Amino acid sequence: MEYGLIGEHLSHSFSKNIHEKLAPYTYELHELRPDELDSFMRSKEFKGINVTIPYKQAVIPYLDEISGQARSIGAVNTIVNRNGKLCGFNTDYFGMKSMIERPGIEPAGKKVLILGTGGTSKTAYAVVTDMGASEVLKVSRTGKEGWPTYEEAYEKHADAEIIINTTPCGMYPDIDDCPVDLSRFQNLCGVIDAIYNPLRTVLILEAQKRGIPAEGGLYMLVVQAVYAAELFADRKITGEKCNQVFTEILNAKRNIVLSGMSLAGKTTLGTLLSERLGRKLEDTDQMIIRREQRSITEIFATDGEQYFRDRETEMTRILAPQTGLVIATGGGAVLRPENVDALKKNGCIIFLDRPFDQILPADDRPLANTKEKVAALLKKRYPIYKAVCDDSITNDLTPEEGIARILAALQKV
Repeated sequence: MEYGLIGEHLSHSFSKNIHEKLAPYTYELHELRPDELDSFMRSKEFKGINVTIPYKQAVIPYLDEISGQARSIGAVNTIVNRNGKLCGFNTDYFGMKSMIERPGIEPAGKKVLILGTGGTSKTAYAVVTDMGASEVLKVSRTGKEGWPTYEEAYEKHADAEIIINTTPCGMYPDIDDCPVDLSRFQNLCGVIDAIYNPLRTVLILEAQKRGIPAEGGLYMLVVQAVYAAELFADRKITGEKCNQVFTEILNAKRNIVLSGMSLAGKTTLGTLLSERLGRKLEDTDQMIIRREQRSITEIFATDGEQYFRDRETEMTRILAPQTGLVIATGGGAVLRPENVDALKKNGCIIFLDRPFDQILPADDRPLANTKEKVAALLKKRYPIYKAVCDDSITNDLTPEEGIARILAALQKV
């Protein structure tokens, strides 16, 4: 290969999509077992590569030159082959710095905890130190090198103001995991997670619930790729191009989740969005009907609402790890916080706010088969719909106008 990424497990990497939007070269994902790294590096059969877990430190002995920044950090994520000489850089530094700055987090004068002690933790340490953090501690499961363990972090460093996760805890496929309990840290003013798959980890979601500025790893991934692409292609890439690619990748990967009352237009607009964007449409009600081989009315009549809600939760958990979908949820799907968390990991929830007089009763919706039931449900659910959505649109015009409003909302979320 000429350009690409090396690492041990790359099947869910976004790097190929990002690089090929940034520069005119083909970018390959090249998985290597640890016993294959030596022959690959010695062969030098590439023009430029990025390096990810677990090789950011292991590649250093093969380099002929290393930038001062990469040397001081002790990790390399970008290598350029210059006429047979391998030159190492750390573009993760710029990605990490931009990721911290994007939500307005300011480390200057603050106590920072970095979760993990691997290559990315070294980058985070260098960045926040350079940004003026007053105290920076790494947190280790084993307490190696004298760093505090997680229990010690809770006991002795609960006054931390910024937390940066550089561990794989919470990364796909283990998207329900979280490295720390944020409720134990009462002074937090910023949370950063280098993980980008899922787009919002449990750690990021928990921070956002508490109103703490937080950012996931996708922006870091794009910015570090920009700096790497500049080295590979020997060309300057503008900040405008960087942000454009970030928005394109984010919108391509995240699910569009439509919430709201039954007959608020979720299936209609979902179908149109699916056709317009070339995305698969998943309807949680239809998934349940297919799984149960019976109608929603029959499920309610035979097994009750609790049984149906449990099946609804199963469906949201199935959809949570997937990306690039249009998801039409049942009217009660977002009533359970665990469903909201699942849908938000890779999704943007758009509430379709349809006027009451346009929501008609439906015989196949046991909880909304009369106008009186519709009114009661809307009064109960409306505050929840508004509270859990990422944005809302008033769905009172034509389907085409509804689609336009959804697409506009996605650009600002």
